[in-house]
Amino acid sequence: MEKEKNIELKNISKTFNIGFKKNDGALAKLVAFVSGRESKKKLEVLKDISFHAYPGQIIGVIGRNGSGKSTLLRIIAGIYEPDGGELKTSGSVNYLSSFNHGLSPKLTMEENIYLMGAMMGLSQNDVKSKFNEIVEFAGLKDFVYTKVYQFSSGMAVRLAFSATIHCLNYSKPDILLLDEVFGAGGDIDFEEKAIQKMAEFIKGGSTVILASHNLKTVENYCNTAFYLNNGGIAKTGLPREVIDEYRKSM
Repeated sequence: MEKEKNIELKNISKTFNIGFKKNDGALAKLVAFVSGRESKKKLEVLKDISFHAYPGQIIGVIGRNGSGKSTLLRIIAGIYEPDGGELKTSGSVNYLSSFNHGLSPKLTMEENIYLMGAMMGLSQNDVKSKFNEIVEFAGLKDFVYTKVYQFSSGMAVRLAFSATIHCLNYSKPDILLLDEVFGAGGDIDFEEKAIQKMAEFIKGGSTVILASHNLKTVENYCNTAFYLNNGGIAKTGLPREVIDEYRKSM
């Protein structure tokens, strides 16, 4: 009997309209028409993407900037709606991106940790039991009562990553989508800690899709991979083979 898939994509496509903003007025559009400038262009980011994943599988997604990696993960997470194709997921899904901190700038670090925990379904007692570990991992014990808008971007990322990954150990999502989370803290020491912490988690049985420019991480932790090029899957297979093909294309 075939093993049950918990992610399945069939011919997924996504196109973005670029050009005028929604609130651009009639005058701006009239000027563009008179001047002959095209007011709207279509950017096809993903074209007929099809793949599936099984529980416990770790899939690496690589490709140049703008190849559609983040768009693909956001579609699986339900953040974006595809323009065409079919998407099926089963179980809980968690999307983690280094570019989407999920923090409230006007709250303190302490308040943000409890807020993030609550948003991920943890009780206050659950967060309290992990609070010191979250702070220590982020390396921010001197800033517990500081409002996050006073943090540097690197500090904010370290806080968001630490709070999220420790909370995930409670929620244990069936599907974990990692969008360029490695190296997010901006320093080598934190990157090493982040990789080690994620390595512990991704071996816990969740289906993991990791989009990353860090080819070494993809090779070390993924059991299959594919790379995106011109909106489609150019190569799929073992990570080493996919990485070699990707490097040739560059």
